[in-house]
Amino acid sequence: MFLENTVNHKEQFGWIEVICGSMFSGKTEELIRRLKRAQFAKQKVEIFKPTIDVRYAENMVVSHDANEIRSTPVPAAANIPILADGCDVVGIDEAQFFDDEIVRVCNDLANKGVRVIVAGLDMDFKGNPFGPMPNLMATAEYVTKVHAICTRTGNLAQYSYRLSKNDNLVLLGEVDEYEPLSRGAYYKAMTRDKVRSMKVNDAEEISTKSNK
Repeated sequence: MFLENTVNHKEQFGWIEVICGSMFSGKTEELIRRLKRAQFAKQKVEIFKPTIDVRYAENMVVSHDANEIRSTPVPAAANIPILADGCDVVGIDEAQFFDDEIVRVCNDLANKGVRVIVAGLDMDFKGNPFGPMPNLMATAEYVTKVHAICTRTGNLAQYSYRLSKNDNLVLLGEVDEYEPLSRGAYYKAMTRDKVRSMKVNDAEEISTKSNK
């Protein structure tokens, strides 16, 4: 269980906290909780998110249950250090959408005494490590993996299964686009999709040959 550390002003170094998991696991909710506690303690807090995330509001980080906190959208990780100057705590949401520079940015901030709290998907819809998240998790002092509940089995869910046929790596969406699944349910769903795809390809190949 993660227990929040406190900023020790005699210590010149901060640290990195990573909150990761699947869609609908409460990552952003936990990020907001930690940031609001820091704000209540009168610490200087800044929150950042990638500019592509405009699902709820342009200048807000919003959880799926409508909890929110004001944020600054940035096009690249390199924009964060200047905007975070003088902060005690920096929050970063949807970190998987940033470029690899986010890892250096987070470490530089922590080395300057900042508490850095990062939230993001640890795996993409194909079940592969997502963007810079593995490196962030490796360099962080604290890693909290949160889970959703599988909609098919009721077990803990760690996979974000994409319901649509869109194959783009980045696809912002809600319950109409994604479904949280357990390992077993995800494996069955992906196997079924693979079989269906093979059947479609075979049918198209037969149709093409018959039309010649």
